[in-house]
Amino acid sequence: MILFDNSIITISYDPVTDLLEAAYPDLHASHLSEITFYMDKLVETVKHYDIKRVLLNSSSTHVFVSGPASQQVAAYLAAGLAQTRVRRVARVSSPNEAVEEIAQANLEYIRQALSLPFALKSFTDSKQATKWLLEEP
Repeated sequence: MILFDNSIITISYDPVTDLLEAAYPDLHASHLSEITFYMDKLVETVKHYDIKRVLLNSSSTHVFVSGPASQQVAAYLAAGLAQTRVRRVARVSSPNEAVEEIAQANLEYIRQALSLPFALKSFTDSKQATKWLLEEP
């Protein structure tokens, strides 16, 4: 079921599998405060439904900001999810090499800077990501 959908982010939840899926937003400098607001909405949804599995789909994401700005958004979301009971976060990678290079640098930064209480893994397609998420941790 779709819990939230607008031009920035789509959040859907399957209560049978306890899986929340969110389309990672395009990053535009003029929308960073809105994106942060919707990252808070995603985290609040995870808390409200006590979700344990999150799929972040970056396959259509475009990045129009600097690496540090992108890193700030990614770290903000990871820190928020660290305050929930999430056990696993899967990320579907972007086919755009430039976007994926930034994303991998962000993931490396997050792993080093934050002590994440959940497993975090990237995948090339949503089927593999979903399969991993549904495995018992």
